[in-house]
Amino acid sequence: MREVILAKSAGFCFGVRRAVQLAEEIADQGKPYVMLGPVIHNDNVIEDLAARGVGCVHAIEEVPPGYGVIIRSHGEPKAVYDRLEKMGCPIADATCVKVSQIHQIVKEASDRGRQVIIIGSPEHPEVKAIAGWCERAEIFRNVEELGAFLDETKENPQKPVTLVSQTTSTDKIWTPCREKVKKECTNAEIFDTICDATCKRQSEAQRLAEHCGAMIVIGDRKSSNTNRLAELCRAHCPLVFHISRAEELDRSMVSGVASVGITAGASTPGWIIKEVNNKMSEELNNVMEIEESFADMLERSIKTLNTGDKVVGIVTGITNTEINVDLGTKHAGYIPLSELTDDPSLKVEDIVKVGDEIETYVMRVNDMEGVATLSKKRLDTVKNWDTIEAAVEEKTVMEGVVTEDNKGGVVVNVKGIRVFVPASQTGMPRGADLSEMLKERVQLRITEVNRSRRRVVGSIRAVAAEARAAKAAEVWEGIEVGKKYEGTVKSLTSYGAFVDIGGVDGMVHVSELSWSRIKNPAEVVSVGDAVSVYVISFDPEKKKISLGMKDHSQDPWSVFTSTYEVGSVASVRVVKLMTFGAFAEIVPGVDGLIHISQIADHRIEKPGDALEEGQVVDVKVTDIDMDRKKVSLSIRALLTEGAEEEAEDAE
Repeated sequence: MREVILAKSAGFCFGVRRAVQLAEEIADQGKPYVMLGPVIHNDNVIEDLAARGVGCVHAIEEVPPGYGVIIRSHGEPKAVYDRLEKMGCPIADATCVKVSQIHQIVKEASDRGRQVIIIGSPEHPEVKAIAGWCERAEIFRNVEELGAFLDETKENPQKPVTLVSQTTSTDKIWTPCREKVKKECTNAEIFDTICDATCKRQSEAQRLAEHCGAMIVIGDRKSSNTNRLAELCRAHCPLVFHISRAEELDRSMVSGVASVGITAGASTPGWIIKEVNNKMSEELNNVMEIEESFADMLERSIKTLNTGDKVVGIVTGITNTEINVDLGTKHAGYIPLSELTDDPSLKVEDIVKVGDEIETYVMRVNDMEGVATLSKKRLDTVKNWDTIEAAVEEKTVMEGVVTEDNKGGVVVNVKGIRVFVPASQTGMPRGADLSEMLKERVQLRITEVNRSRRRVVGSIRAVAAEARAAKAAEVWEGIEVGKKYEGTVKSLTSYGAFVDIGGVDGMVHVSELSWSRIKNPAEVVSVGDAVSVYVISFDPEKKKISLGMKDHSQDPWSVFTSTYEVGSVASVRVVKLMTFGAFAEIVPGVDGLIHISQIADHRIEKPGDALEEGQVVDVKVTDIDMDRKKVSLSIRALLTEGAEEEAEDAE
């Protein structure tokens, strides 16, 4: 008789239920709050809260002014609480009670100078939060990592150590770690902080997996405790499917299965569990009605496999070491992760998912054990060589990741095939450090292929040149006087700066860089600067463009006349010395002349006797020629007035 068995402990634990209820109460009351990170690992719950007005931010800086913050069930480091309190931000703390207890344990241990050791995943938010409640914590995933650390501290076995665990860890991980610390450390405090609800859920799931033909594990794929449930079930059941919603269920999952067990992670709401339970019951009944005949099953079971065959199967499970494939034969097929792909940038989940149809190559067949070892990358390699060869003829632009560098160039991984790019074809300047390109995703054109020698040569520069030419054509097509562009300074000369405006370089003359009088473009811009420019003139035949940077919306003469008048005193900068006097900048773009007779209150032979370029001095504006836009300045006038005032004071 076919049946669906639902685990009693499936779904929300106390801590998660409390966190969700708190967030829902805030949503119902319409309070202005946001979650600092998802309150639990379940996208369906988070989307529902967002629709009810409680959004999610991932950094304190993103909290809107006047809003309160909901601390997620995983907790946060103490520094987060301190910062929120300093901001005057209201806090609704949804941290699991079990997790809060661990915070106090590690804080007190740290305050007493003890070394805190956490057994858990360093990337998990709960572990990060725990570590944030003590001065210094060591985090280890398993007993191997812990052992390596303890070996380094063997010289001091009496070192005070406090050991805790992530609440969602397993006895399989925790017990060896606990025993290792007991054996190696004579001054150890050990706190078994694995949540009882987690232990109960995991034990029940394993018992269910031992007696069922298939297991459905419900929960968000980002949830640590749900992933562990799936991992534990796979150790006892050949068919384990990790899903987040009922829509992911498929009739083929229960084909030929007498009983199906259902469990759920601590972050899975009850309504999703009910939805999956109902649909699974319907699918199981449908399978009974359309089940294959015994003759068909017998024919499939005796179908043979041979090394070198190309076969198509269905992915039934994914573990940390292999992908299980149903080949429709008596052999259980599996692909070692090392035989999945040669592309280091790809992850397993990017390539296959449970339920996918996959074409593979048979590497080995073990009829005694009924196992077939498969390889996807060997089959892909053959196809990829065909693609690479075709790319030369068709001049196709390929994409890959730079994996190596050497004196001659770089190696790019394109569809699992090594493509050598000579240094001259990388697009980098001569003598540049090619290691800067490592792990960079690049586009290139294949220029040479020798399949028998497994040699492929490519050019990144060719693709970049084509892209630049296309951009240049676009610029020349739309260019006009006065048009503004955002560009990048490419190089500097004594007479100006060259700016790339998108595939085309234009020149900004030194006189167009600034209203101020400058001697060298480097006083205003540097290579690599992003600048705003406008077109002064252009010559399509000679491919020359003159650009400007000065802001013509503000006339320097208008700025000067609105600020100064005859008799005003100004602080000016000497910009040029002549035989007859000195020119000084009053405002950027407007210079005034200090005649040699007005530089000092006594006779001088030349302006350089009293002034030097770059010097800032106070002057008096003695004349403004509005028609010729010329200004006369005097230092002597101020000196004379000062002398007269001193004389009056003396009298």
